[in-house]
Amino acid sequence: MYLDFYGLAEAPFSITPDPRFVYLSERHRDGLAHLLYGVGQGGSGGFVQLTGEIGTGKTTLCRLLLEQLPEKTRVALLLNPLLNPIELLETICEELHLEIAGARGSIKALTDRLNAFLLQAHADGERVVVIVDEAQNLSVESLEQVRLLTNLETATQKLMQIILLGQPELRELLDRPDLRQLAQRITARYHLTPLDADETETYVRHRLHVAGSERLPFTRLALRTLHKRSGGVPRLINVIADRALVAGYARSLDSISERVIDEAADEALHGGPRRRRRMWMSAAAVLALLLLSLLAWRWPRASDPVEQAYAAVAPEAPAEAPEQALRRLLAQPAGDDLATWTRLAELWQWPAGPQQLQALSTCEGRIAGGVNCLRASGPLGRLGALDRPVVLRLRGGEAGFVSALLLGMDEQRVRLGFSGEVITVPRALIELHWLGDYRVLWRAPDWVPTTLRQGDRGAGVVWLRERLASAEVQLGLEGPVGQGDEFDGELERRLRRLQLRLGLIADGIAGPETQMALSSYDDEGPRLARLEASRG
Repeated sequence: MYLDFYGLAEAPFSITPDPRFVYLSERHRDGLAHLLYGVGQGGSGGFVQLTGEIGTGKTTLCRLLLEQLPEKTRVALLLNPLLNPIELLETICEELHLEIAGARGSIKALTDRLNAFLLQAHADGERVVVIVDEAQNLSVESLEQVRLLTNLETATQKLMQIILLGQPELRELLDRPDLRQLAQRITARYHLTPLDADETETYVRHRLHVAGSERLPFTRLALRTLHKRSGGVPRLINVIADRALVAGYARSLDSISERVIDEAADEALHGGPRRRRRMWMSAAAVLALLLLSLLAWRWPRASDPVEQAYAAVAPEAPAEAPEQALRRLLAQPAGDDLATWTRLAELWQWPAGPQQLQALSTCEGRIAGGVNCLRASGPLGRLGALDRPVVLRLRGGEAGFVSALLLGMDEQRVRLGFSGEVITVPRALIELHWLGDYRVLWRAPDWVPTTLRQGDRGAGVVWLRERLASAEVQLGLEGPVGQGDEFDGELERRLRRLQLRLGLIADGIAGPETQMALSSYDDEGPRLARLEASRG
């Protein structure tokens, strides 16, 4: 309905799971790390517990876990926990593809079949993992049966790893005195909390970018309101944002305000009446305020001596404020963008000609001579971590969009270059004009393919290994360092781990965005300037 109006290739806020739209906040990455830790050596065959409110992303993390399980891992996934102990055992055996004819209905027979399977899997070097979703719905009897499964072991280690995913009620359930034996066997616990305001904005930008949007249809206040009304719960963010886009399309709104978000949230969360009551109360308050203002304006008042003194002496014209300088520069013709690209090429010490500069302005992949250009989106914090000069497209009123070169930044300020003029402005001010998209240069030899994945061979894989090893050292990520020119499973796992750390989609594929992020750890190339402390 609204896709063409907002320049979208597909719906950005569908609640159906799609790995391309996955956004991992820091807490989501930590939660996934806990799950991977439990499956790996750290769990030692106990329980792993992951809890979170409805819609915070537990199922999403479960899907990511299934995609990143180590080789030789057998998984039993239980989506319906409303089972008695016998049904629970039968379901686990069925998920592991065990033949249980003649054992149904008998806990002992089912346990014997399962134990034999686990011993054989251990002998074959395989791991067995049982994942229970919505585990807060397990009965006490079924939980006790699950605990007894961890008694299946050899002299040196447990034969089964069990992961419990559930709502916060799971924590309360496991605090019961009669379940203390199970609680003592939990080796890793993590509670998944909602997104904060900045993460909510990044989440929205990410999903719009994946859906093909080249602009942000929500105002900054709308994004803050979206976080407030959704509580930072991703599922509610999707529902409210989708309804807001429908409402914006119905009213032909280029920009969706906080009022539209409020209306969409009321429809999604309360069915609408709450919003109508608030509107009547707000209207009454506004009328009362207008009446008081009118009475105050008509009431005679004496002249203020201080006000008369200021009126008599005209103040000196102050130096141009950052807000004024930015407004002036954003009003310049869009044709001056080539000067920004020329300056960026100079910072990379790359003598770009007119045709190459023109190719840079479109920023579509490989330009020339090992120079690549990437179009991406993300928050300013990610650009700070990237630590490279990048081109930002800023909204410039009637002039359309103006390109500015990001030269430096700190926690409060940003330094920008416009056609030879450099200004420093507050970060909050620049975010009012920036929709989150940027253009960045990065270098890689011409013989490195634009995409590398498991199964590839050649010098490009060697280049990838070197870049990955350099990034791991600088990030303090310890792990095995392989060799050779084959993109194997070990390299893919290391790449996924790094992608998670950098907030990228952890698909284990070295595409342009991942290659650019890896190249940012090279010593060569320009860096963002460190701004001096402001003087008061």
